[in-house]
Amino acid sequence: MINAELPLTTTESAQVWHSSILGDSFDVLRATFVTHTFPRHTHEGYVIAVIEGGAERYFYRGSYHKAGAGAITLINPGEVHTGEAVTSAGWIYRALYPGTDLLRRIACEVEGRNSFTPYFSHNVEDPEVWQKLHTAILALEVSSSALERETKLTEALAALVSRYADTRLSPARFSSAHTAALQARDYLQAHYQDDVSLQQLAAVVNLSPFHLSVIFRQQFGLPPHNYLNQLRVYRARDLLLDGMPIAQAALLTGFVDQSHLHRYFKRIMGVTPGQYRKNIQDLKFISQ
Repeated sequence: MINAELPLTTTESAQVWHSSILGDSFDVLRATFVTHTFPRHTHEGYVIAVIEGGAERYFYRGSYHKAGAGAITLINPGEVHTGEAVTSAGWIYRALYPGTDLLRRIACEVEGRNSFTPYFSHNVEDPEVWQKLHTAILALEVSSSALERETKLTEALAALVSRYADTRLSPARFSSAHTAALQARDYLQAHYQDDVSLQQLAAVVNLSPFHLSVIFRQQFGLPPHNYLNQLRVYRARDLLLDGMPIAQAALLTGFVDQSHLHRYFKRIMGVTPGQYRKNIQDLKFISQ
């Protein structure tokens, strides 16, 4: 239930689950944050979060927004955003991070169209949809019934899409700068383990280092090095899901050592690599 007066503590906690459901595979987070702040970053999929208590302040699409208890925060894939508590009381929330394919499939079924990728332009305050999402996330955490998990998640996402998705996503016009930024991104995705320099990356797309830095930030909202660091975090997360030791995952994804991965993983994911791996191991059978 929504409780705007939910008491908060000064103790931070975060737990993460990994769910394989409806043909998608994504993380589910339950957290209380007080002092932790999320730096500018993006996600490969959507962020759909229900605020249970306190309030969050975040920068998104050029301005700051506030989301308190009962709000649903919505971040589109690839969009830069931050996150922090509004007051010293912190905020409590649950979030899921579904991929584009899952939302697209549900949107197409809801809208009756062959190709429709939902886009959300603002956060939402809708008690009915909040409750549907909250119930679905709880089911992902604790229910042993695949049918229950899939039904509740489908109904919740369908309600969200039908009420609040914007109907836009026409193909972008490609300029030479746009193409170069995409090529640089693709190169980083293929060589994330390597110590890639800006000069090397610029040479790949035949631009000056300065020009590449400018157009990359314009296209993706992050400078190339920040993009590379979060990409390494996501690839390390994938290796941890497969059971790889943290130190080995760090070295295979381009980090200097385990502590280097720890620092960036906590900033982006909200939990440490150790916490992430423990949560996955403790609950790995729940979503199967």
